[in-house]
Amino acid sequence: MARARFQRYMVILSLAIWAVLTLASTGFSARIKDIAYFIGNRFNMLIGYGLVVGLNGTGDKEKTQFTVSTLANLLDNMGIHVDPDQIKIKNVAAVMVTARLPAFARIGTKLDVQVSSIGDAKSLVGGTLLLTPLQGPDGEVYAVAQGPISVGGFAFGGAAGGGVQQNHPTVGHISNGAIVEKEVPLDYQNYSVLDLTLREPDFTTASNVAKAINAAFGQKIAEARDAATIRISVPENSGKNLVDFISKVENLEVVPDSVAKVVINERTGTIVMGENVRISPVAVAHGNLTVSITEQPYVSQPLPFSRGRTTVVPQTQVEIKEEKAHLAIVGGGVTIGQVVEGLNAIGATPRDLINILQAIKAAGALQAEIEII
Repeated sequence: MARARFQRYMVILSLAIWAVLTLASTGFSARIKDIAYFIGNRFNMLIGYGLVVGLNGTGDKEKTQFTVSTLANLLDNMGIHVDPDQIKIKNVAAVMVTARLPAFARIGTKLDVQVSSIGDAKSLVGGTLLLTPLQGPDGEVYAVAQGPISVGGFAFGGAAGGGVQQNHPTVGHISNGAIVEKEVPLDYQNYSVLDLTLREPDFTTASNVAKAINAAFGQKIAEARDAATIRISVPENSGKNLVDFISKVENLEVVPDSVAKVVINERTGTIVMGENVRISPVAVAHGNLTVSITEQPYVSQPLPFSRGRTTVVPQTQVEIKEEKAHLAIVGGGVTIGQVVEGLNAIGATPRDLINILQAIKAAGALQAEIEII
């Protein structure tokens, strides 16, 4: 029974390895729209400064001068003249409001905004953002934001200290909290040449994209200018319907190339290797060395009729344990599956593999870049 179960397990494992190696050898295709974008089709960042009101005593403290000045100026613009020294701001918090303006956003389009405290407020729970202009990098106002804040957390504490907190109560979100008031001019209809930019620059991928476009339209209209840019000349018969032309280009599939890279996260012991990782033949022996030091108190008793005193002295014991490690041949791998199989033959844990891969790289046998995050 156990033997049959083991054989069934080995068959499943063999099929899984065969599927991985087959996918790695045939390549992975992606749509152009998933790996590149046309110049101009991008987000623009917006930022603004505003006030959140209606807090339950969790706002900024009186020493936060910019909150006091902002509230006093706001009331003054509404015809209410007050002495800033007499304003209590415990229910008010100064915040920075950020949003992303997508391409082709029209007047009236609603945007999501994020609200973050910049003072010493304890929580934005229950607050409402007052009308806040959102500016672009050029200083122009492109949207205005206002509305109740959703925090998704809380923080409560006592006067003597301590308390409980869930999530981050000084950062909130307003869904559809901003309205676009000014558009970013962008008109593709007047373009005779389009620039396509890769999200991950690579000469091989750029060449593959240009070849795929030329093959799809039956003429040489695309040229890779560098590792990131493919310049496309719009065919004359597509000038009146540029949207369809762009849609056809975006949905073409290409095989993106990538550099050989090993990504290591030492905090979690995670290792990710790309399919192009290769290891030259190398012999690896890895064993764990454990040093255990323990101390126990020992009573030292003097001899009878001597002038010595009874004292307690530490007694130290050192124990060294080293696991047996055997040399294993790793490398010469043609695919990522063979590399993994060779490393698994050593029987090391993921954290051991991190040290092994770094040592193989130092020996010059790992043809890949190691990136530690």
